[in-house]
Amino acid sequence: MSDTSPLRPTRRTRLDSYVDRYAARTQGMKASEIRALFAVASRPEVVSLAGGMPNISALPIDAVAETLGDLTRSNGAMALQYGSGQGDPRLREQICDVMALEGISAHPDDVVVTVGSQQAVDLVTRIFCDPGDVVICEAPSYVGALGVFHAYECDVVHVEMDGQGLVPRSLEQAIVAVAAAGRRSKFLYTIPNFHNPAGVTLSAQRRTQILDICAQADLLVLEDNPYGLLGFDAEPMRAMRADDPAHVIYLGSFSKTFAPGFRVGWVLAPHAVREKLVLAQESATLCPPTFSQLAVSAYLEHHDWRGQIKSFNEMYRERRDSMLAALDEFMPAGASWTVPGGGFYVWVTLPEGVDSKTMLPRAVTSRVAYVPGTAFYADGFGSRSLRLSYCHPTPDRIREGVRRLAGVISADLELRETFGTTSATLTRGDERPHPDLE
Repeated sequence: MSDTSPLRPTRRTRLDSYVDRYAARTQGMKASEIRALFAVASRPEVVSLAGGMPNISALPIDAVAETLGDLTRSNGAMALQYGSGQGDPRLREQICDVMALEGISAHPDDVVVTVGSQQAVDLVTRIFCDPGDVVICEAPSYVGALGVFHAYECDVVHVEMDGQGLVPRSLEQAIVAVAAAGRRSKFLYTIPNFHNPAGVTLSAQRRTQILDICAQADLLVLEDNPYGLLGFDAEPMRAMRADDPAHVIYLGSFSKTFAPGFRVGWVLAPHAVREKLVLAQESATLCPPTFSQLAVSAYLEHHDWRGQIKSFNEMYRERRDSMLAALDEFMPAGASWTVPGGGFYVWVTLPEGVDSKTMLPRAVTSRVAYVPGTAFYADGFGSRSLRLSYCHPTPDRIREGVRRLAGVISADLELRETFGTTSATLTRGDERPHPDLE
């Protein structure tokens, strides 16, 4: 009997026997470094400065529960049924009221409700991008969006940021370079307000410059804005979509300003794009969850949601201040960080020679977790940076977490001083000049 007989067990073993059957696009899929941390970071002895989970302790849970009960009793037949692929009409009207706080004048017909803004990124990428298309992103950029772009086999071109956000001149250079290579950039993906992960906000002057650059290049802008209403010291900035409806597709979410468990986000798009988005939505989920939409709508209708956002901002400001004070107190010389005016995140640049990814196991052993900077780059850079989140831990826990982290960094620096090397020098490191986000 030959070795290839179907009656003979194969001698070759694989961890995944289906590996030859997957679509080619699965090669671009990889686990999120943030999700991979959750199992460890959720241990009570570990101070997690990693995940960006909103702190819903400030929500009036009893009032929300009453609203959900009333919804089920009074409108359960609709709330528990299939709905429109575009989303509930009343909620779309209310979304327009929310966006008006950032200067956007919109019609409910141009809003598509999605399962969080993460699905919105997915749907926009699906209808615009073929394998090999170019998407321009800030450096660093949101890990969830990078995962979508990889899954659809897009090539990501990063553009430099500094303390005022995306650098217009770098954007111009990227557009020209892509065109010179005989390729076309499909859109610019940007988080202009309280950036995830960098914590910086795009200045008003640069918003105008970037919109002009993109209009001249006929380049769409995908404005992802989950944090825009979470500013600590000023009124919400005018959205880019407010000044260029033709070139900007706007993404929003209730995950940060209400509760992430409902998974309700939206896309505001030009009319023709909206039609494609609805078709993509229907093929993906048939319709976004009706109960979640009506729950959010009832909350907006019957509760002081603006006052609730103010309460969130006061809580997050206190946590931000605790983190900044702890960084000032404990971090060794050579480290620097951003000072966010809102949102959830601080971006830390480590002293020369310290690698955030190789240092992470030692940090977890010291009972503190963060996200390495490499998670926020499509090209493996960012090893000298890390993201810290202050939204969920209490101020005392934040201070203790930063103290532990600073001790791990200092130990790495002592190894370098003693032996002339650390584990960071055994890895690739950052060959590219690091963005100045101080």
